[in-house]
Amino acid sequence: MPMIQISFAAAARPGLESQIAALAAELAAGHLGKDPALTAVSVIAVPPAHWFAGGQSLAAQGVAGFWLDIRVTEGTNTKDEKAAFIAATFAAMAALIGPLHPESYVHVVEARADAYGYAGLTQERRYIAARPAS
Repeated sequence: MPMIQISFAAAARPGLESQIAALAAELAAGHLGKDPALTAVSVIAVPPAHWFAGGQSLAAQGVAGFWLDIRVTEGTNTKDEKAAFIAATFAAMAALIGPLHPESYVHVVEARADAYGYAGLTQERRYIAARPAS
């Protein structure tokens, strides 16, 4: 049930936001084991002239950039899974939107199960409800 938020700065083209959303959900499923049916993705396009890294706009530098936050329940992924997700996301975004400024980021936010949920229930409550009666 991750929530993925992506801001990106790249040359505009039709359907790019949909491609980015699908890619993010696919990467979360493949590397973090997240169910695509329970994954929400928000994509925000920023004009490259309005995104700055190292004091210059990405437009002036001729590169693209992105910031991806994914919120997952704490303890559901290993360090290796998170590292693989971050590396794969950077490579996939470079392939999709063009050469990236190295100051492009992936942030895996681990939220406590009692402080994170969807459809009105925390992940902790879902875990408790799914446990077999003892």
